[in-house]
Amino acid sequence: MILMIKQSQASGTVTAPPSKSMAHRQLIAAALCKESRAVDNLDLSEDILATVNCLRALGATVEYSEKKDSSGRPPYGSEGLSLVTLGGLDPFAMGDPVTLPCGDSASTLRFLLPIALLSGREVTFTGSARLLERPLEPYERICARQRLFYDRQSDHITVRGPLRPDEFEVQGNLSSQFVTGLFYALPFLSEPSRVSILPPVESRPYIDMTLAVLRNYGIRIVGVGNDRYHIPAKQKYRPHPVQVEGDWTNAAYLQALNFLGGNIRIRGLDELSPQGDKVFSSYLQALKGKKPTLTVSDTPDLAPILMALAAAGHGVVLEGTGRLQYKESDRGAAMAQELAKFGIQTVVDDNRIWVENGVLQTPAEPLDSHGDHRIAMALTVLLTLVGGELRDAEVVEKSWPNFYDVLQSLGILLEEKQEAPTLPAANPAEE
Repeated sequence: MILMIKQSQASGTVTAPPSKSMAHRQLIAAALCKESRAVDNLDLSEDILATVNCLRALGATVEYSEKKDSSGRPPYGSEGLSLVTLGGLDPFAMGDPVTLPCGDSASTLRFLLPIALLSGREVTFTGSARLLERPLEPYERICARQRLFYDRQSDHITVRGPLRPDEFEVQGNLSSQFVTGLFYALPFLSEPSRVSILPPVESRPYIDMTLAVLRNYGIRIVGVGNDRYHIPAKQKYRPHPVQVEGDWTNAAYLQALNFLGGNIRIRGLDELSPQGDKVFSSYLQALKGKKPTLTVSDTPDLAPILMALAAAGHGVVLEGTGRLQYKESDRGAAMAQELAKFGIQTVVDDNRIWVENGVLQTPAEPLDSHGDHRIAMALTVLLTLVGGELRDAEVVEKSWPNFYDVLQSLGILLEEKQEAPTLPAANPAEE
């Protein structure tokens, strides 16, 4: 889909969408309870549906119902929010073989792989080409160390346990998702385990989110200093009432519209949330100065929107950007390519990005989302200043299906443009 975004400003009141990061964690914990438990306030994005579908394939019972507000209407957007009741997943009693369709969701793959290793059954993970290219080295090393079956191909990954108690070491600068995956699986083992996170440790707030969710479900993960954790054995997940909190990451795009002159009141955000991306408010204050230096090693999902706002302002230097190349796209390089269409110069180094200040121009050609939801949303926000077109805008469905509905409800002018059909190649025999 090509979306035309016209110069316009946002105004109104909106409820922040539910946190995708929290939703993944709550759904998995609820599924691992013996008794079913409802997870309320869910936005059924592509990533969340991938997790739910994989939990069902692993043996969890799953039921859906639509959530509406007191007026009988969806709280925002056209599809509304959902409540999912699930539970009863016994990771030692899975069928054989099991196939888990992860789509493009790295959280789904990395959170569930250690759970799949608990049994001695064969489990195959499928997903997009980009997902299956993304790093999995910590799990590869664990399987090699314990001599577990691990087969990685271009279109699937197949594993077979059983995972055994151990002293596990995980690189702290690759992704916190590997730590989360182990934290969900290891409490089931018959003997205690330990997890050591090797420095430098990045995305620490995401580890804190996992610990907070597990604590609510009765799971003990004991810190023993220096990023080392003791995981007691034979633990059980206990049902916990859940309403997924608002998403500070996606709310950043609404805050960004305010930064560009909008007047949006955002409801449903918890100031005491463990979500690391709530720091975005302080980043916005820094961007009002002249070319600030900001570190995004703990908040990599904010990098595209920070680059977009810096292009409209005084520039920025982002540090701790090395992991951006392993996201849904190579985010630093992709944003640099698109910002050049606005006339903004960007330099991308191994672990640092410079966005220079300049005069923002209307792009003479359509922008490209690079198949990345975060880039699509960041570019959409920037285009509200100068107008332009965005290709593959529908990739926002990965994390926020109603993103464009929300923008339109706030007064942003959008129009879907029909793509020209591809004509068949001429047949030389007919000429």
